[in-house]
Amino acid sequence: MKCGLDLLRRGLLAVLAALLPFASAAQGLAPGEARAVRSVIEAQLDAFQRDDAPGAFSYAAPGIRSAFGTAESFIEMVRSSYPVVYRPRSVHFEAPVLIEGEVVQTVRMTDAEGRAWLAVYPMERQPDGGWKINGCRLGRLPGLGV
Repeated sequence: MKCGLDLLRRGLLAVLAALLPFASAAQGLAPGEARAVRSVIEAQLDAFQRDDAPGAFSYAAPGIRSAFGTAESFIEMVRSSYPVVYRPRSVHFEAPVLIEGEVVQTVRMTDAEGRAWLAVYPMERQPDGGWKINGCRLGRLPGLGV
């Protein structure tokens, strides 16, 4: 399992390093939009803290909701596969970036044991102008804390 996590972490960090030349601090994203992106993720994290499956599910993009079908299966997947997202000890938002036209929000998190993680959230603008979370890629960072 540790080998798999190391490979995941290295793979995630390699992907981020490869994409950084294409990334720009979300210059095309107005400050209010950056706050809106952050507030969607914060609201989902808050819903996870309260075990509010329908609330957490409501912040997921339509494709994610379609893939999981129900709020209960979605929150169970997060609970079992993304425990640091389900119950982070600490959360630190980086500035959102644009990667090939897609808004991506990176969030540094610390789990209950004090291990540092990087969560990468691709965001999807909705027809009504709002934002939804279009997945989460998670990688373990070396060292403790954020």
